[in-house]
Amino acid sequence: MEREQQEISDDHPPADALLVVDVQNAFVEGSSAVPGHAILRAMVEFLLDKARSAWTPVIFLQNDGPAGALDEPFQPGWKLYFPPLSGEVVVRKSEDDGFEGTDLDAILTAFGVRNLVICGVLSEMCIAATTRAALQRGYGVLLPHDAHTTYDVPAGPGSQGVPAAMAARAAEWSLGDEIRICASAREVRFKERA
Repeated sequence: MEREQQEISDDHPPADALLVVDVQNAFVEGSSAVPGHAILRAMVEFLLDKARSAWTPVIFLQNDGPAGALDEPFQPGWKLYFPPLSGEVVVRKSEDDGFEGTDLDAILTAFGVRNLVICGVLSEMCIAATTRAALQRGYGVLLPHDAHTTYDVPAGPGSQGVPAAMAARAAEWSLGDEIRICASAREVRFKERA
């Protein structure tokens, strides 16, 4: 039987939180940036504007890489590309899964979140791991296709390299039937808060 992933429609509930994963300087600007970083930045900025206009909670995950890594803490590449506004939450992490060893679940629970939009980098690593963990905890997840990306995958033993766009799509597919995917961040709706 052919498996289908859910597409966003007006039948799906609007999201009540935005989770921005690892959109840090090292990954979205300069020579170490992911392919398509300009589009990614534009779509994340669009989601931030839309979420902020609806007074939807915005949570940033910030990866603490090991010494010498592009995202080593307190180095230029580690800084968040989009500065959080007052009241927005930053959760530092050291694992791909943004829930592991953090208080992310407690933060989402405190905000009353049931459905969230996830965007950022890297599709097959932190995006996929955090999305799986969110689904396992009962959250609904919407992943806009143009608001996450990764690096090109180099050739390996007996295989060819994979372009970043294909790796990102494969990461979406690997998340299974529970994930909701829309083609563009422009399709995302956020629940209005007072």
